[in-house]
Amino acid sequence: MSLDCPNGETPPLAAIIDALDDPGCRAIIALLETPQTAREIADETDLPLSTAYRKLDRLRDAALIAETTERHRGRHDSTRYVATFDRIDIELDDDHEFSVDLGRAATQSLELRERLRQQ
Repeated sequence: MSLDCPNGETPPLAAIIDALDDPGCRAIIALLETPQTAREIADETDLPLSTAYRKLDRLRDAALIAETTERHRGRHDSTRYVATFDRIDIELDDDHEFSVDLGRAATQSLELRERLRQQ
């Protein structure tokens, strides 16, 4: 596989396919063009908050989302989630091995948002 993940590890193809096969995960991905909290995601998808967190974990394990923590003075920090891709290509190569390529344009938006927030 040809995925670049923040922790340097490549998620298994099965993790990506399993996440994309889950209707709740797909509903969450559809919302994450802009960073959102788990509560916002649960409210928008009509999922219980605990289920939303489980699906967010599944998506993060498949390297399909990233999270960022916003620090607030005198209040609780808030974690926001954003999709880390704008396309997925799955191919069968000449050796009959599957390869996955995730387009990472959304990751650049997350990194830009982090830099702006830190200034």
